[in-house]
Amino acid sequence: MNKDFVVTIDGPSGAGKGTLSQLLARELGATLLDSGALYRLVALSSLDKSIAVDSVDELAVCARDLDVQFSSSASGVRILLEGRDVTTAIRDERVSMQASAIAALEPVRAALLQRQRDFAGHGPLVADGRDMGTTVFPRADFKFYLTASAEARAQRRYAQLVAAGETVDMARLVADIEARDERDQSRASSPLRPAPDARIIDSTELNIEEVLQQMLLHVSVPGGAC
Repeated sequence: MNKDFVVTIDGPSGAGKGTLSQLLARELGATLLDSGALYRLVALSSLDKSIAVDSVDELAVCARDLDVQFSSSASGVRILLEGRDVTTAIRDERVSMQASAIAALEPVRAALLQRQRDFAGHGPLVADGRDMGTTVFPRADFKFYLTASAEARAQRRYAQLVAAGETVDMARLVADIEARDERDQSRASSPLRPAPDARIIDSTELNIEEVLQQMLLHVSVPGGAC
């Protein structure tokens, strides 16, 4: 296997991509690219600077000049924006909705494209996002598309938010997830969809460990054969 192999994990919000990408990267000794974090960082930065979603040129500049650092720690990946730890802040629902809207803008996607591709070529890479296997790394060695029902994804998010002490409306969560899916799947630039050669895994009825074992089994097969 190529020592600089790339594994992509795409899929909708709440399917478990983030957790599984971290676990898979750890198992493979690979670098992790959380592309969703980049869009969330642009969203957070734009909110901090009061840049409107329709100010496309300003958002593209914000994406291009993003001052961000990713560092590994015992508890996971720590994310710094302009020197400030925003690991938790970028997971806020307001930032999530802003990120989904911003991700539909071609100038923003173009500004972040090369930045994402630069992660490859320095050893094994696990890339997590929505267009990793279709646009960013179309020649990736292994591709996964992770999905789950909107209800299952909402339930997982509900549990996270309640555990964090937040008051949550379950019906609103489902509606927000379905709206985000529609926006991601219908955008003109790099819409959310499985790559033709991606292995599709529905995690609705599976736990994290079961999905991880499916991925590890697939990656361990020469050539990624099913």
